[in-house]
Amino acid sequence: MVVFLVRRTALFAASLFAASVLIFLLLQLLSGDMAQVIAGVQATPAQVASLRHELGTDRPLAVQYATWVGGVLAGDFGTSALSGVSVSAELGEKLTVTAPLVAVAMLLSVLVAVPLGVLAAIAHRRRLGVVISVGSQLGIALPTLWVGLVLAIVFAVWLRWLPAQGFPTAGWEQPVRAVRSLVLPAVTLALAEGAVLLRFVRSATLGVLNQDFLRTARATGLTRTGALLRHGLRNAALPVVSILGLQVAALLVGAVVVEAVFALPGVGQMLLTDVGNRDLVKVQGEVLLLTGAVLTIGFLVDVAHRLIDPRLRVSR
Repeated sequence: MVVFLVRRTALFAASLFAASVLIFLLLQLLSGDMAQVIAGVQATPAQVASLRHELGTDRPLAVQYATWVGGVLAGDFGTSALSGVSVSAELGEKLTVTAPLVAVAMLLSVLVAVPLGVLAAIAHRRRLGVVISVGSQLGIALPTLWVGLVLAIVFAVWLRWLPAQGFPTAGWEQPVRAVRSLVLPAVTLALAEGAVLLRFVRSATLGVLNQDFLRTARATGLTRTGALLRHGLRNAALPVVSILGLQVAALLVGAVVVEAVFALPGVGQMLLTDVGNRDLVKVQGEVLLLTGAVLTIGFLVDVAHRLIDPRLRVSR
């Protein structure tokens, strides 16, 4: 296990390094002349040259990259070229919205999708199983944007139970208002991703139900459900854990849409605004942060596989 962790950590570090190089180079190709964008079309060549020197864009790319990565390793993602605000400080502030949103949406997805997926597999030849399967297919087909708008109309406009948009200015210093602001966005994300997760849980459980070891367990006197709960779920968990990792990554992407719909000041909304403003220093840090989060999830999924399945812990 120790050897595996060392190898997997090295792979994680190499992947993150490669991603940082790719992000930096692609944004350099797409950005054009940042100094010219900031200075405007009326600026003189001398003013543009002075601004390039101030921004550091007149230095070799290798030096610019080393400076940026060195800052990131020290926890400094740079300073916005347009507003002069620290990117690290702003990311930390926006994560107080995005991180709880994604966490709650993931929790809701698991709490609903896993038991319903198992139930749909056990009852796959009965009416209940068919209803659950049809409902999950419908959840996959519906666009997240449309679901969010419908939930906002029903629960915010018609019933007036929850706010339709926004987040309290004081943030989590007003916990009740903050939680109420995240309910509809979290449910919107959970419905979309939970439907996908439910289908995978159903498929994984059906695969286990047909295995020989489960028939042997039933031959000892256990019911079909009892054998599944006692012996089958651990085997079904492996593919489900893999999908959970992908689901968290999908939630991070989906948060960009949901934050726009519900006007939440999170990382997704920040990224959309900065892309529109061509504030590429901030975009660079935001994309690297999201990439690092996805790679971290992949790392944790691999570790979880080793913990769940003893066969994977055998040294090779």
